[in-house]
Amino acid sequence: MEKISGADAVLLSLIEEGQDTVFGYPGGAVIPLYDSLYSKRDKIHHILSRHEQAAVHEAQAYAQITGKPGVCIVTSGPGATNAITGIANANMDSVPLVVITGQVGSAFLGTDAFQETDVFGLSMPIAKWSAQITKAEDIAETMAKAFYIAVSGRPGVVVLEITKNELTSQTNFVYKKAPVIRSYVPYPEIPQETIDKAAEMINAAQKPLILIGHGVLIARAEKAVQEFVEKSGIPFGTTLMGLSALPSDHPLNVGMLGMHGSYASNMLTNQADLIIAIGMRFSDRVTGKTSGYGTKAKILHIEIDKSEIGKIVSADLSVHGDLKSALSYLTPRIEKKTYNRWRKEFDKFYQMELEQVIKKDTHSTLPLIQMGEAVDIVSKKTSGDAIVVTDVGQNQMIAARYYKFKHPNTFLTSGGLGTMGFGLPAAVGAAVAQKFMSKANKMKNFPVVLFTGDGGFQMNEQELGTIIQEKIPVKIVILNNSVLGMVRQWQNMFNGKRYSETDLVNPDFILLAKAYGIKAKKVELREDLESSIQEMLSYEGAYLLEIIVDKDMKVMPFIAPGSTVDEMKLVSND
Repeated sequence: MEKISGADAVLLSLIEEGQDTVFGYPGGAVIPLYDSLYSKRDKIHHILSRHEQAAVHEAQAYAQITGKPGVCIVTSGPGATNAITGIANANMDSVPLVVITGQVGSAFLGTDAFQETDVFGLSMPIAKWSAQITKAEDIAETMAKAFYIAVSGRPGVVVLEITKNELTSQTNFVYKKAPVIRSYVPYPEIPQETIDKAAEMINAAQKPLILIGHGVLIARAEKAVQEFVEKSGIPFGTTLMGLSALPSDHPLNVGMLGMHGSYASNMLTNQADLIIAIGMRFSDRVTGKTSGYGTKAKILHIEIDKSEIGKIVSADLSVHGDLKSALSYLTPRIEKKTYNRWRKEFDKFYQMELEQVIKKDTHSTLPLIQMGEAVDIVSKKTSGDAIVVTDVGQNQMIAARYYKFKHPNTFLTSGGLGTMGFGLPAAVGAAVAQKFMSKANKMKNFPVVLFTGDGGFQMNEQELGTIIQEKIPVKIVILNNSVLGMVRQWQNMFNGKRYSETDLVNPDFILLAKAYGIKAKKVELREDLESSIQEMLSYEGAYLLEIIVDKDMKVMPFIAPGSTVDEMKLVSND
């Protein structure tokens, strides 16, 4: 058998796993990898990010859209440490990534050599699995394990640190996908007795409520969940990360759960007699004060990750296993009902929110443009046929509240970690994935629209360079209020309007976009808003639309810290 270099073994492993796109940034410790990549450019397309954190965010978005694990390559030392935020972000949101980092030569480990950092140690607490490779002959086996671990069970991030000398060492190459890993059982068997008990709980309930989480999208279980929902007749709410799992206008959808979610779904959580949690982890942003959560309800938790069951909210019954399998067993055993009287209770709360919040956010009479107006117009102009990406903050919550989703996996945001700066690189990754999916006839050619704030945009604005190099036609909407909006809202509500370090002096975003060769426009008047959004959406290439919005707006309704879900405030007292 002809021997190859360790670097070739890495790239051939990627090819064996069907990976044709990687994101990254070269550096000294991974030069051998990039040299090998040079001869394999016809099989693997490399996206040259402008920062390693951005590369990981881009790979995350790519993975969420395509369903394939995202791949990153970064160098040792600062390259790897720059990637840490992206690794933590993707892992908290259960997105499968394989992040390959360089490392100094084996002989220099532990000597504080130039650009040496203990990536293995740093990444262990924030990744699903980490490994250090110090022998070229271990590369193929470890790569196979990495991809299997990343995608199986509850997906997550795998970090592989490879010493530079092993990238140049010679080795035999034999690749075996999806290896058996002792003691790792990603798909446990579901006892029939558990399914029978779950069906009995559902059939006996008078006021049940389904909670749909990100796990549904991760498992690509949207059809199975829709069949379950529609047969049961049970109203459902979605977590922030669960948005787009089912259409926003589904007749059983009672809105987003949690801190800035829908009034109805939150206020009536404590009236439910059964809560069916599907692929969600009862985040603090969903539950509010846990001692006052689901006070009248039995809890049925369907979840792949056993560690999440009972961790925050105790379950009366848990179904530990793959969602598709669990629902394929459970749906035939449940009775078809309508729950008309229960559903009408949600309608009452929705009408209150519609009159006191939604209409004011989306059809404002205030002098300054409101964020909700922009999101509402984009939603109507695209008819829900867009991939929506957000940064973190008020722009994120407003986009989540007012964009009407029609298709699964068309909403990308940073949920668990709440990473400002996520938006722009994620939009890049989504656009790359969209191109791949449309070419493969797996998705219509949807536009990628980013909603970002002026603060979050500036955290990774350098990715405008990646956009022009890759000719990515992303539509960037900067909702510019010249403040850190969500922090300012909290300062207004809880700190006596002491606005400490939340005012921003911003650059000229239009000139900045033009410096990168990106078409741009600024909107300050409401009468120009709709036509400008239409112009942006109609333009074939990348487009940056800066919209000047009201810095005093608040995202409402709101569950204050320490409050229960049914203590949600519909409007601000200010």
